Amino acid sequence: MALKTPPAEVNTDGQPRRVGVEIEFAGLPPRDTAQLVSDVFGGELNVVSPHRLQVNDTRWGNFSIELDTQYAHPDSKILDDSAYLDTEWARQQHQMRVEFHQKTRELIGDMVTGLVPTEIVCPPVPWDALPKLDELFEALREHGAKGTDASLLYGFGLHLNPEAAALDVDYLLSMLRAYVLLAPWLREEINVDITREVLPHANPFPKEYALKILAASYQPDLKTLIDDYLYDNPTRNRELDMLPLFAHCCPDHPHKLLHSKLTKPRPTFHYRLPNAQLSEPNWGAVTEWNRWVSVEELAADSDKLAKRCAAYIRDQNRPFYIRWPEHIRRWWQRRRP
Repeated sequence: MALKTPPAEVNTDGQPRRVGVEIEFAGLPPRDTAQLVSDVFGGELNVVSPHRLQVNDTRWGNFSIELDTQYAHPDSKILDDSAYLDTEWARQQHQMRVEFHQKTRELIGDMVTGLVPTEIVCPPVPWDALPKLDELFEALREHGAKGTDASLLYGFGLHLNPEAAALDVDYLLSMLRAYVLLAPWLREEINVDITREVLPHANPFPKEYALKILAASYQPDLKTLIDDYLYDNPTRNRELDMLPLFAHCCPDHPHKLLHSKLTKPRPTFHYRLPNAQLSEPNWGAVTEWNRWVSVEELAADSDKLAKRCAAYIRDQNRPFYIRWPEHIRRWWQRRRP
């Protein structure tokens, strides 16, 4: 599949934009996965703990591989608890506690391997290097990794973290508007797995928020844009999670969600919608990037974006009994052979 070129190829510093990729899957434990990453990209294998590894010093940086549950990994608070180590006996007690804790977490990890996903967090790569990541996805398939559609229990996803091309409010608002307008199309293209629909991790934006930001009269400054987003979306669980980007843009903002340890400030969108379709031979990061670029293309076309916003608002303002049969008819036509 050919890689689509985004409207903006460079970031605010004039450097090629980068994209972070995260993928969840089953069928391959972290140690085997880390070895596979090393085989594909080189680098040095580093065992942080039995179920958390890194592949360091690849051409793009460090890959992180782990079981996606905190209970399979040692708690740093326990490992670093040295406030009362003022005697030899206290030090011995602490060491015994640490060893017991590490063994317990390792055992939990052994027990849940296969039930919780293995996750690879890739370092940011230049957008035009995404086809190289697909080589890793192909290797995962060949070694038995299983994606979202392998089981009803597998609510696995692929996350893209595309670097923002700019940080001004006009660009961010355009991107949000374009995403809200294209979200139904993206869901159909991706065919979001029923398990992931039920889970809260990639919920759609509320209609009230969509109507607010799509209105032509909505022209906020950056703080207002962030405040309004947080008011209508006080959660990380959105299909397009803006919290890391907003935390980067406004580090002094007082909202607690922007300072949560789970919110890592970075100049990227956090796009959480795609399934991990490892069973499809031609699926990979390029597939989902190309879909994402459709959002960027709409955001970059101000005239088309304005018309689409106005059409959405007109449609939503029509009576329910007129809109709903048309939506059902279009839905049925799209699914007929």
